[in-house]
Amino acid sequence: MKISARNQLKGTIVDVVKGATTSHVRIDIGGGAIVTASITNESADELKLAKGQPAMAVIKASDVLVAVD
Repeated sequence: MKISARNQLKGTIVDVVKGATTSHVRIDIGGGAIVTASITNESADELKLAKGQPAMAVIKASDVLVAVD
């Protein structure tokens, strides 16, 4: 797969929780960090997502905000 997005985080799926219309997919990217993605149930089914499966979180955003207290 070729993709133009630069923010690609490889990891392993640790959980897939399906709701009424969306699925929350948790990906362990190492170092104690978990990335959670919210995708449609249809996409989750098409990708056949399952716990323990290798996956990549691809982050595409127009803005990234940083806040400090």
